[in-house]
Amino acid sequence: MFDNDWQNYSVETQGVRAGQHRTPENEHSDAIFPTSSYVFSSAQEAYERFSGKTAGNIYSRFTNPTVSAFEKRLAVMEGAERAMATSSGMAAINVICLGLLKAGDHVICSRSVFGNTALMFKNIMQKFAIETSFVDLDDLNAWRSAVKANTRFFFLETPSNPLGTVADIKLLADLAHENEALLIVDNVYCTPALQKPLSLGADLVVHSATKYIDGQGRCVGGAVVGDHALIEEKIYPILRTAGHTMSPFNAWVFHKGLETLSLRMEKHCSNALAIAHWLEQQPAVEKVYYTGLKSHPQHELARQQQTGFGGIVSFEVKGGKENAWKVIDETKMISITANLGDVKSMITHPSTTTHGRLTEEERAKAGITDSLVRLGVGLENIEDIKTDLNRGLASL
Repeated sequence: MFDNDWQNYSVETQGVRAGQHRTPENEHSDAIFPTSSYVFSSAQEAYERFSGKTAGNIYSRFTNPTVSAFEKRLAVMEGAERAMATSSGMAAINVICLGLLKAGDHVICSRSVFGNTALMFKNIMQKFAIETSFVDLDDLNAWRSAVKANTRFFFLETPSNPLGTVADIKLLADLAHENEALLIVDNVYCTPALQKPLSLGADLVVHSATKYIDGQGRCVGGAVVGDHALIEEKIYPILRTAGHTMSPFNAWVFHKGLETLSLRMEKHCSNALAIAHWLEQQPAVEKVYYTGLKSHPQHELARQQQTGFGGIVSFEVKGGKENAWKVIDETKMISITANLGDVKSMITHPSTTTHGRLTEEERAKAGITDSLVRLGVGLENIEDIKTDLNRGLASL
């Protein structure tokens, strides 16, 4: 179990200081350990490590000092006992499913999750006789009605991708626990800098470290965060055997990314709010989705659960897909890419990219229209972002 000495510090300080273990060289920055294996002093020591009689590094598929440093820092920032790094955000979701589910089990999943997350439950888990019911994220009665005797966990992303719908985490946690199920929250949009689902009753938190934790679009990775016993007994054995492993270099990048996470998220939030207000005034824009706007139906709930509203703004333009594509194609500075969480602003058309593999009916139920544009607001000058967006908007 991780050291709790840092729990009395702020998340900003935790991100800079927690999780570092200096080597005998007394380096001030964090070391990288790019090794696949480790040397034992004797056959007896090797036996004790492999058998679990003593703690220590064994093989970098499941034990590495650099990966461990990232895990410790992230766990402290989330207020958790344990974090387990994975090779991607989707690998984190997959290893949870393999660890917690078996044939005949049932899952309730928000309809408003990342497209690949929906496909993971719908297509892949179904192959193993695991049933998933999809419900509206903000409809508590729908969650309640979907519960079955074999429901093992609720899975959701809040705020949702890409419309920013907000779930009442505490109410859903209570409902899940009343039915002996777990609540698992994807915290990719807010990160621990803005939201801590575990403190609201969630059992596990999932991260795509690829996004804001990295912050500069360099590496792919993920993490599962939560109760030590649950991860150690149910989920970690899957990673150890099946190899959903984060590389030491990627772990080092993410570990360093956490140092500036709080500072970056502040700027993402302020830029996104300014852009959202500006978009509301544009004649070509039909609707703006951002929880920081007082016009957002769940603004108050978001304000209660989060310390900031994040960097994702989505908006619908008049004229459908043709005009949505025109706004995207007219940009010169903003990157046309389906990633998010970068210091560089990014723009995409969800219905033909991130949610393109869903059926038309599934997209409609999730509110993903052909006129929808998703903007990951970066850290550039706010006027430059407005100017770039206006190239397309002004021509509509």
